[in-house]
Amino acid sequence: MGVTAGLAMASSSDDGRSLDITLVNISGQEITKGTWHGHCKAHELFQAAYKSKPGFICKLLHGSEELSPQRDLASLCQDFGHLTVVWIGAGENKQLTLHPAFAAIKSDGAVITWGHAAVGGDKSCVEHRLREGVVQVVGNAAAFAAIKSDGSVITWGDAGRGGDNSRVEHRLQEGVVQVVANFDAFAAIKSDGSVITWGHSAFGGDNSRVEHRLQEGVVQVVGSNAGGATSSGAATVSGAFAAVKSDGSVISWGHAAFGGDHSRVEHRLQEGVVRVVCNSGAFAAVKTDGSVITWGHAGRGGDSSHVEHQLKEGVLVVVS
Repeated sequence: MGVTAGLAMASSSDDGRSLDITLVNISGQEITKGTWHGHCKAHELFQAAYKSKPGFICKLLHGSEELSPQRDLASLCQDFGHLTVVWIGAGENKQLTLHPAFAAIKSDGAVITWGHAAVGGDKSCVEHRLREGVVQVVGNAAAFAAIKSDGSVITWGDAGRGGDNSRVEHRLQEGVVQVVANFDAFAAIKSDGSVITWGHSAFGGDNSRVEHRLQEGVVQVVGSNAGGATSSGAATVSGAFAAVKSDGSVISWGHAAFGGDHSRVEHRLQEGVVRVVCNSGAFAAVKTDGSVITWGHAGRGGDSSHVEHQLKEGVLVVVS
Protein backbone atom coordinates (compact mmCIF):
# COMPACT_ATOMS: atom_id res chain seq x y z
CA MET A 1 0.00 0.00 0.00
CA GLY A 2 2.35 2.81 -0.83
CA VAL A 3 3.71 2.07 -4.27
CA THR A 4 4.45 5.46 -5.79
CA ALA A 5 4.86 6.96 -9.20
CA GLY A 6 6.06 10.40 -10.14
CA LEU A 7 4.02 12.76 -12.30
CA ALA A 8 6.15 14.94 -14.57
CA MET A 9 4.48 18.14 -15.75
CA ALA A 10 5.47 20.82 -18.24
CA SER A 11 3.28 23.68 -19.38
CA SER A 12 2.05 27.19 -18.75
CA SER A 13 -0.16 27.89 -15.73
CA ASP A 14 -2.57 29.95 -17.83
CA ASP A 15 -5.95 28.19 -17.66
CA GLY A 16 -6.53 29.01 -21.32
CA ARG A 17 -3.53 27.00 -22.45
CA SER A 18 -2.90 23.32 -22.95
CA LEU A 19 -1.02 21.35 -20.30
CA ASP A 20 1.27 18.50 -21.35
CA ILE A 21 1.29 15.92 -18.55
CA THR A 22 3.19 12.65 -18.39
CA LEU A 23 2.63 9.92 -15.81
CA VAL A 24 5.79 7.99 -15.00
CA ASN A 25 6.46 5.21 -12.52
CA ILE A 26 8.99 5.29 -9.71
CA SER A 27 11.71 4.18 -12.11
CA GLY A 28 10.97 7.05 -14.45
CA GLN A 29 9.29 4.85 -17.05
CA GLU A 30 6.37 6.44 -18.84
CA ILE A 31 2.92 5.08 -18.01
CA THR A 32 0.80 7.47 -20.05
CA LYS A 33 0.78 11.04 -21.23
CA GLY A 34 -1.76 13.49 -22.52
CA THR A 35 -2.78 17.10 -22.93
CA TRP A 36 -5.26 18.82 -20.63
CA HIS A 37 -6.52 22.41 -20.43
CA GLY A 38 -6.01 24.58 -17.38
CA HIS A 39 -9.74 24.81 -16.75
CA CYS A 40 -9.94 21.02 -16.23
CA LYS A 41 -10.13 19.50 -12.77
CA ALA A 42 -7.51 17.26 -11.19
CA HIS A 43 -9.95 14.34 -11.30
CA GLU A 44 -8.94 13.89 -14.93
CA LEU A 45 -5.41 13.09 -13.73
CA PHE A 46 -6.87 10.58 -11.28
CA GLN A 47 -8.78 8.95 -14.12
CA ALA A 48 -5.64 8.73 -16.25
CA ALA A 49 -3.81 7.06 -13.37
CA TYR A 50 -6.64 4.60 -12.75
CA LYS A 51 -6.67 3.51 -16.38
CA SER A 52 -3.04 2.49 -16.03
CA LYS A 53 -3.85 0.21 -13.09
CA PRO A 54 -7.47 -0.99 -13.28
CA GLY A 55 -9.13 -1.89 -10.01
CA PHE A 56 -6.75 0.19 -7.87
CA ILE A 57 -7.36 3.48 -6.09
CA CYS A 58 -4.80 6.26 -5.60
CA LYS A 59 -4.11 9.60 -4.02
CA LEU A 60 -2.27 12.51 -5.62
CA LEU A 61 0.21 14.14 -3.26
CA HIS A 62 2.74 16.94 -3.28
CA GLY A 63 4.89 16.44 -0.24
CA SER A 64 2.40 15.84 2.57
CA GLU A 65 -0.45 17.72 0.93
CA GLU A 66 -3.20 15.68 -0.69
CA LEU A 67 -4.84 17.13 -3.77
CA SER A 68 -8.60 17.15 -4.21
CA PRO A 69 -10.02 15.73 -7.46
CA GLN A 70 -11.85 19.05 -7.77
CA ARG A 71 -8.65 21.12 -7.82
CA ASP A 72 -8.24 23.27 -10.95
CA LEU A 73 -5.29 22.14 -13.04
CA ALA A 74 -4.32 25.77 -13.65
CA SER A 75 -3.76 26.42 -9.94
CA LEU A 76 -2.06 23.07 -9.55
CA CYS A 77 0.46 23.95 -12.22
CA GLN A 78 1.15 27.32 -10.65
CA ASP A 79 1.98 25.75 -7.31
CA PHE A 80 3.44 22.36 -8.16
CA GLY A 81 5.99 20.94 -10.53
CA HIS A 82 5.93 17.36 -9.27
CA LEU A 83 3.13 15.14 -7.95
CA THR A 84 3.18 11.63 -6.53
CA VAL A 85 0.62 8.95 -7.29
CA VAL A 86 0.16 6.75 -4.21
CA TRP A 87 -1.63 3.47 -4.87
CA ILE A 88 -3.57 2.59 -1.73
CA GLY A 89 -5.16 -0.73 -2.64
CA ALA A 90 -7.06 -2.89 -5.07
CA GLY A 91 -10.79 -3.22 -5.32
CA GLU A 92 -11.15 -6.82 -6.38
CA ASN A 93 -13.64 -9.08 -4.66
CA LYS A 94 -12.68 -11.95 -2.41
CA GLN A 95 -12.93 -15.30 -4.16
CA LEU A 96 -16.33 -16.90 -3.66
CA THR A 97 -16.22 -20.31 -1.97
CA LEU A 98 -19.71 -21.56 -2.88
CA HIS A 99 -19.08 -22.24 -6.57
CA PRO A 100 -19.06 -26.02 -7.24
CA ALA A 101 -16.90 -25.72 -10.37
CA PHE A 102 -13.37 -24.67 -11.33
CA ALA A 103 -11.85 -22.76 -14.25
CA ALA A 104 -8.13 -22.75 -15.03
CA ILE A 105 -6.21 -20.40 -17.35
CA LYS A 106 -3.23 -21.93 -19.15
CA SER A 107 -0.08 -20.18 -20.28
CA ASP A 108 -1.41 -19.98 -23.85
CA GLY A 109 -4.57 -18.22 -22.68
CA ALA A 110 -6.82 -21.29 -23.01
CA VAL A 111 -9.41 -22.08 -20.32
CA ILE A 112 -10.08 -25.54 -18.84
CA THR A 113 -13.18 -26.15 -16.68
CA TRP A 114 -14.52 -28.96 -14.53
CA GLY A 115 -17.05 -29.52 -11.77
CA HIS A 116 -20.83 -28.99 -11.76
CA ALA A 117 -21.72 -28.74 -15.45
CA ALA A 118 -24.76 -26.45 -15.09
CA VAL A 119 -22.90 -23.71 -13.23
CA GLY A 120 -19.74 -23.48 -15.31
CA GLY A 121 -18.06 -26.85 -15.18
CA ASP A 122 -19.16 -27.39 -18.78
CA LYS A 123 -18.01 -24.64 -21.17
CA SER A 124 -18.79 -26.50 -24.40
CA CYS A 125 -21.17 -23.78 -25.62
CA VAL A 126 -18.29 -21.26 -25.74
CA GLU A 127 -15.27 -23.55 -25.88
CA HIS A 128 -14.22 -22.35 -29.33
CA ARG A 129 -13.87 -18.83 -27.90
CA LEU A 130 -11.77 -19.93 -24.94
CA ARG A 131 -8.89 -21.62 -26.76
CA GLU A 132 -6.54 -18.65 -26.53
CA GLY A 133 -6.17 -15.07 -25.36
CA VAL A 134 -7.89 -15.26 -21.96
CA VAL A 135 -6.24 -13.06 -19.32
CA GLN A 136 -8.75 -13.19 -16.44
CA VAL A 137 -11.60 -15.44 -15.29
CA VAL A 138 -14.03 -14.41 -12.56
CA GLY A 139 -16.64 -16.67 -10.99
CA ASN A 140 -19.78 -16.03 -8.99
CA ALA A 141 -21.89 -18.76 -7.36
CA ALA A 142 -23.23 -20.11 -10.64
CA ALA A 143 -21.29 -18.84 -13.66
CA PHE A 144 -17.94 -17.67 -15.01
CA ALA A 145 -16.88 -14.63 -17.02
CA ALA A 146 -13.60 -14.48 -18.95
CA ILE A 147 -11.81 -11.37 -20.21
CA LYS A 148 -9.73 -11.83 -23.34
CA SER A 149 -6.67 -9.86 -24.38
CA ASP A 150 -8.77 -7.90 -26.87
CA GLY A 151 -11.00 -6.63 -24.05
CA SER A 152 -13.99 -8.83 -24.91
CA VAL A 153 -15.93 -10.91 -22.37
CA ILE A 154 -17.12 -14.52 -22.66
CA THR A 155 -19.60 -16.02 -20.16
CA TRP A 156 -20.97 -19.48 -19.40
CA GLY A 157 -22.85 -21.26 -16.62
CA ASP A 158 -26.34 -20.62 -15.23
CA ALA A 159 -27.94 -18.23 -17.73
CA GLY A 160 -30.06 -16.29 -15.24
CA ARG A 161 -27.18 -15.77 -12.84
CA GLY A 162 -24.60 -14.36 -15.23
CA GLY A 163 -23.82 -17.21 -17.60
CA ASP A 164 -25.73 -15.49 -20.41
CA ASN A 165 -24.58 -11.95 -21.28
CA SER A 166 -26.48 -11.74 -24.59
CA ARG A 167 -28.48 -8.71 -23.41
CA VAL A 168 -25.29 -6.64 -23.22
CA GLU A 169 -22.94 -8.71 -25.40
CA HIS A 170 -22.66 -5.95 -28.01
CA ARG A 171 -21.18 -3.71 -25.31
CA LEU A 172 -18.65 -6.32 -24.22
CA GLN A 173 -16.84 -6.81 -27.52
CA GLU A 174 -13.88 -4.62 -26.55
CA GLY A 175 -12.45 -2.32 -23.91
CA VAL A 176 -13.22 -4.32 -20.76
CA VAL A 177 -10.40 -4.06 -18.20
CA GLN A 178 -11.96 -5.74 -15.15
CA VAL A 179 -14.96 -7.91 -14.21
CA VAL A 180 -16.33 -8.05 -10.66
CA ALA A 181 -18.85 -10.58 -9.34
CA ASN A 182 -21.30 -11.00 -6.51
CA PHE A 183 -23.32 -14.19 -5.90
CA ASP A 184 -25.59 -13.89 -8.93
CA ALA A 185 -24.39 -11.04 -11.16
CA PHE A 186 -21.36 -9.51 -12.85
CA ALA A 187 -20.18 -5.94 -13.46
CA ALA A 188 -17.58 -5.05 -16.09
CA ILE A 189 -15.49 -1.87 -15.99
CA LYS A 190 -14.45 -0.60 -19.39
CA SER A 191 -11.41 1.48 -20.30
CA ASP A 192 -13.63 4.56 -20.73
CA GLY A 193 -14.78 4.25 -17.10
CA SER A 194 -18.26 2.95 -17.92
CA VAL A 195 -19.86 -0.07 -16.22
CA ILE A 196 -21.85 -2.88 -17.87
CA THR A 197 -23.85 -5.37 -15.77
CA TRP A 198 -25.66 -8.67 -16.34
CA GLY A 199 -26.99 -11.58 -14.31
CA HIS A 200 -29.79 -11.64 -11.72
CA SER A 201 -31.51 -8.28 -12.13
CA ALA A 202 -32.51 -7.86 -8.47
CA PHE A 203 -28.97 -8.45 -7.23
CA GLY A 204 -27.13 -5.97 -9.45
CA GLY A 205 -27.41 -7.50 -12.91
CA ASP A 206 -29.70 -4.62 -13.86
CA ASN A 207 -28.16 -1.18 -13.26
CA SER A 208 -30.77 0.78 -15.23
CA ARG A 209 -31.73 2.85 -12.17
CA VAL A 210 -28.25 4.36 -12.02
CA GLU A 211 -26.97 3.64 -15.52
CA HIS A 212 -26.79 7.35 -16.43
CA ARG A 213 -24.26 7.80 -13.63
CA LEU A 214 -22.13 4.86 -14.77
CA GLN A 215 -21.31 6.10 -18.25
CA GLU A 216 -17.82 7.34 -17.38
CA GLY A 217 -15.33 7.92 -14.61
CA VAL A 218 -15.76 4.67 -12.63
CA VAL A 219 -12.49 3.48 -11.09
CA GLN A 220 -13.60 0.75 -8.68
CA VAL A 221 -16.54 -1.65 -8.38
CA VAL A 222 -17.09 -4.10 -5.52
CA GLY A 223 -19.88 -6.59 -4.97
CA SER A 224 -21.45 -7.70 -1.69
CA ASN A 225 -22.50 -11.33 -1.33
CA ALA A 226 -25.30 -11.95 1.16
CA GLY A 227 -26.18 -15.50 2.12
CA GLY A 228 -28.68 -16.69 4.69
CA ALA A 229 -31.68 -18.91 5.29
CA THR A 230 -35.45 -18.59 5.46
CA SER A 231 -37.48 -19.54 8.54
CA SER A 232 -37.94 -22.99 7.02
CA GLY A 233 -34.20 -23.40 6.63
CA ALA A 234 -34.01 -22.92 2.87
CA ALA A 235 -30.85 -21.20 1.68
CA THR A 236 -31.11 -17.67 0.30
CA VAL A 237 -28.63 -15.44 -1.48
CA SER A 238 -28.60 -11.78 -2.42
CA GLY A 239 -26.18 -9.12 -3.52
CA ALA A 240 -25.42 -5.58 -4.58
CA PHE A 241 -22.67 -3.52 -6.16
CA ALA A 242 -21.02 -0.21 -5.29
CA ALA A 243 -18.90 1.90 -7.63
CA VAL A 244 -16.39 4.64 -6.83
CA LYS A 245 -15.96 7.37 -9.43
CA SER A 246 -12.86 9.42 -10.16
CA ASP A 247 -14.49 12.45 -8.48
CA GLY A 248 -14.71 10.48 -5.23
CA SER A 249 -18.46 9.89 -5.34
CA VAL A 250 -20.19 6.52 -4.80
CA ILE A 251 -23.03 4.83 -6.67
CA SER A 252 -24.76 1.63 -5.53
CA TRP A 253 -27.38 -0.71 -6.98
CA GLY A 254 -28.79 -4.18 -6.41
CA HIS A 255 -30.66 -5.51 -3.37
CA ALA A 256 -31.47 -2.43 -1.28
CA ALA A 257 -31.23 -4.13 2.11
CA PHE A 258 -27.74 -5.44 1.39
CA GLY A 259 -26.14 -2.23 0.16
CA GLY A 260 -27.89 -1.51 -3.11
CA ASP A 261 -29.46 1.60 -1.58
CA HIS A 262 -27.12 4.12 0.09
CA SER A 263 -29.64 6.98 0.25
CA ARG A 264 -29.30 7.17 4.06
CA VAL A 265 -25.68 8.30 3.71
CA GLU A 266 -25.66 9.56 0.13
CA HIS A 267 -24.97 13.15 1.18
CA ARG A 268 -21.70 11.95 2.72
CA LEU A 269 -20.64 10.04 -0.39
CA GLN A 270 -20.66 12.86 -2.91
CA GLU A 271 -16.89 13.35 -2.86
CA GLY A 272 -13.66 12.28 -1.22
CA VAL A 273 -14.11 8.50 -1.26
CA VAL A 274 -10.89 6.65 -2.14
CA ARG A 275 -11.99 3.06 -1.66
CA VAL A 276 -15.04 0.93 -0.84
CA VAL A 277 -14.82 -2.43 0.94
CA CYS A 278 -17.63 -4.99 1.04
CA ASN A 279 -18.58 -8.03 3.08
CA SER A 280 -21.58 -10.38 3.09
CA GLY A 281 -24.24 -7.69 3.03
CA ALA A 282 -22.75 -4.24 3.66
CA PHE A 283 -20.27 -1.67 2.37
CA ALA A 284 -17.74 0.64 4.03
CA ALA A 285 -16.27 3.67 2.25
CA VAL A 286 -12.93 5.15 3.29
CA LYS A 287 -12.61 8.88 2.59
CA THR A 288 -9.56 11.07 2.03
CA ASP A 289 -9.96 12.60 5.50
CA GLY A 290 -9.68 9.15 7.08
CA SER A 291 -13.35 8.85 7.94
CA VAL A 292 -15.51 5.78 7.21
CA ILE A 293 -19.11 5.72 5.99
CA THR A 294 -21.18 2.50 6.07
CA TRP A 295 -24.45 1.27 4.62
CA GLY A 296 -26.26 -2.00 3.93
CA HIS A 297 -27.48 -4.69 6.32
CA ALA A 298 -27.27 -3.21 9.83
CA GLY A 299 -26.39 -6.52 11.46
CA ARG A 300 -23.56 -7.15 9.01
CA GLY A 301 -21.74 -3.85 9.41
CA GLY A 302 -24.01 -1.46 7.53
CA ASP A 303 -24.69 0.37 10.78
CA SER A 304 -21.52 1.68 12.42
CA SER A 305 -23.27 4.18 14.69
CA HIS A 306 -21.95 2.69 17.94
CA VAL A 307 -18.35 3.35 16.81
CA GLU A 308 -19.03 6.28 14.50
CA HIS A 309 -17.18 8.72 16.77
CA GLN A 310 -14.05 6.57 16.33
CA LEU A 311 -14.38 6.51 12.54
CA LYS A 312 -14.38 10.24 11.91
CA GLU A 313 -10.67 10.46 11.11
CA GLY A 314 -7.41 8.60 10.89
CA VAL A 315 -8.59 5.35 9.27
CA LEU A 316 -6.07 3.98 6.78
CA VAL A 317 -7.51 0.59 5.85
CA VAL A 318 -10.79 -1.29 6.31
CA VAL A 319 -10.87 -5.07 5.86
CA SER A 320 -13.65 -7.63 6.08
